Amino acid sequence: MTPLTHHSEFSCEPIRLRMCQDLPYNTTFMPNLLNHYDQQTAALAMEPFHPMVNLVCSADLRMFLCALYAPVCTEYGRMSMPCRSICQRAKDECHKLMEIFGVAWPDDMECSRFPDCDEPYPRAEDLLTGPEPTDQSSMTVQRDYGFWCPRELKVDPDLGYSFMGRKDCSAPCPSMFFSQQELTFMRYFIGVVSIICLSATLFTFLTFLIDVTRFRYPERPIIFYAVCYVMVSLVFFLGFLLEDRVACNAVSPAQFKASTITQGSHNKPCTLFFMVLYFFTMAGSVWWVVLTITWFLAAVPKWGSEAIEKKALLFHAVAWGLPGALTVSLLALNKIEGDGISGVCFIGLYDIDALRWFVLAPLCFNVAVGISLLLVGIIALNRVRMEIPLEKENQAKLVKFMIRMGVFSVLYLAPLFTVIGCYIYEHTYRGIWETTWMEENCRRYHIPCPYMVKENKGIAQHSIRNCHLFHSFNLCEKDDGV
Repeated sequence: MTPLTHHSEFSCEPIRLRMCQDLPYNTTFMPNLLNHYDQQTAALAMEPFHPMVNLVCSADLRMFLCALYAPVCTEYGRMSMPCRSICQRAKDECHKLMEIFGVAWPDDMECSRFPDCDEPYPRAEDLLTGPEPTDQSSMTVQRDYGFWCPRELKVDPDLGYSFMGRKDCSAPCPSMFFSQQELTFMRYFIGVVSIICLSATLFTFLTFLIDVTRFRYPERPIIFYAVCYVMVSLVFFLGFLLEDRVACNAVSPAQFKASTITQGSHNKPCTLFFMVLYFFTMAGSVWWVVLTITWFLAAVPKWGSEAIEKKALLFHAVAWGLPGALTVSLLALNKIEGDGISGVCFIGLYDIDALRWFVLAPLCFNVAVGISLLLVGIIALNRVRMEIPLEKENQAKLVKFMIRMGVFSVLYLAPLFTVIGCYIYEHTYRGIWETTWMEENCRRYHIPCPYMVKENKGIAQHSIRNCHLFHSFNLCEKDDGV
């Protein structure tokens, strides 16, 4: 029984490969059995075998190669594979000549991959069902094949990489969306901002160490918030110094490998950068929520500093425990990704699902809870100021307390809303940006060019550039609020 299977991207066209002319059949389909998306790509891949075919090292080699590179077009959506015996004879009879020419038998042509039978190719039933060539074959080049991972971006299958839905593939480094001039500007911008933020947060923390009694509850969470962003800004500063040496895999010209974005936990420095950056980013967000909780307890039920401080252990367990659990989960899921622009490692840069559930969802939840508690606290304090007669000194302290709470919250929330908006925008338009990149680089990487590009490429690049700058600017705004 001839083994047949469905082919998801089936399209018949006349055979134009020089090696496969004058066969018992004259139509083939693309992509072929070796996943070459057109006959020009297949012809380039066949070139190393031309000397063996010309010297006729095996009577089966030419037909076997054509069965893979230009398979017979049978019933629509179905394909017929050559028998294992044809493969084995061609390999055994030609291996010595291949060694002389320095050609290795490809892994994707291993004989064990083919059905165990001993029939000629093509089979009689294949020829009976093969359609005639059509004049519409030129339309096949306009099909949208999606993304095909180019040779330069392929990585070791054991690493578990993926890029634009293709396994064993990784994004180019340092960035697929920006020019070298834009990358240089953004790197220095992020580096300067990280230094400013590191200075501001260290100043806040050192002020606390000099006089610990100055920051009591409900203000105490500001210190832990500052500690979180000391670590965040430090990671960005180290990323600026190291450039793309941590976030990217090294280029390998000998193996035709370009520099690619690192993924997963196999890169230890990248994993360490991710753990520190993600953990303290999420912890800083939770500490802001804890700050609004302590303000709420001071404003509504009128808890004193001592009463709030008794809950400090619970605050620490939540503020450090939840980000720790999320970080461990991401390590287990192997979701780490390098950022060739800032030189750090994070998540959600290419994996939209990770961005949605591990960055957007926690940040939006924390913002919603914090704003709710903040508004209730402000309303309660304002009611106290309006309804209860206070001495001028006490009333001035209350007004000052409300102003500090409002200003700090605005300085925290304004850039955070911008970053969340950029994340949402990036989530929405990522597909358009990737299609634009494919259109601009398909000939360079010898992959299928997209049939249509939905948006203007200049707008797409300008938008993602601004979003990335807002991500780093958000860091400084938060720290200035401290």
